[in-house]
Amino acid sequence: MTKALRGTDFNFPGQKGVYNGKVRDVYNIGDEYLVMVVTDRISAFDVILPKGIPYKGQVLNQIANRFLDGTADIVPNWKINIPDPNVTVGYFADPFKVEMVIRGYLTGHAWREYRDGKRILCGVEMPDGMREHDKFPSPILTPTTKASEGHDEDISREEIIAQEIVSEDDYLVLEDYTRKLFERGTEMAAEMGLILVDTKYEFGKKDGKIILIDEIHTPDSSRYFYAEGYESRQETGEQQKQLSKEFVRQWLISNGFQGLEGQSMPEMPDEFVNEVSGRYIELYESITGEKFIKSDIEQINTRIKKNVLGFLNR
Repeated sequence: MTKALRGTDFNFPGQKGVYNGKVRDVYNIGDEYLVMVVTDRISAFDVILPKGIPYKGQVLNQIANRFLDGTADIVPNWKINIPDPNVTVGYFADPFKVEMVIRGYLTGHAWREYRDGKRILCGVEMPDGMREHDKFPSPILTPTTKASEGHDEDISREEIIAQEIVSEDDYLVLEDYTRKLFERGTEMAAEMGLILVDTKYEFGKKDGKIILIDEIHTPDSSRYFYAEGYESRQETGEQQKQLSKEFVRQWLISNGFQGLEGQSMPEMPDEFVNEVSGRYIELYESITGEKFIKSDIEQINTRIKKNVLGFLNR
């Protein structure tokens, strides 16, 4: 079993605090910079699974880096530098307390709601007569609240504005950026024979200006189908071949776990952990067209600390 980065406990110069998310350990450097360490933790149904996934953090960080660079002409983003395969250093920003989810296809959470009879999701109407994985006539925006712990909750544009979570003027900008980012991500995925099914974006404000923060278009925040064979699989009712965390969710569901009260987390066999690791690497290679180069993870915490200090001390 290969080693995985389950967590970090650094104390960098000028550090004011650290936020430990489901996957990322984010270090605040003087309210000016953020050092985001992408660990190998994996979450599903808003629960962190007991085992880490080797190389997952490196995959996420390097894919996000590519897409941040590939969308910087649409919206400014927080990234400054990638000093380590698992680390992004960027600007500190005040985050909006919503996640902008956009869906091009009836899949995952949207499908489960639709299957149960719902036709309105986050105030958006979904057409009758759709099948799982069908493409929406046009992408739909289904934002969620950004929970510090526990489950994120679906919320409509009207509720966000009425509750003053985001001002109307800012929210309209977030919607515009979200649609443009999804269009660019769709184009970049198509070039590699993939379909960007759905994704989420997070935004913040720095010096009064809205910027894109966190990761984008990774398999943790997005879902991808293979374009080849999509139509034929829809016609025959076969499941789509996809690269995302959905297969982890399905494995958990088949083992009796959906994060609900009273349910116990199933034991993850090493074989399954290695399969998940392989899936993440497969997505990296599929979407970048490049061979994934595994970093040295024998002393991964030492490596990260050295590389981040080297950058901060410049």
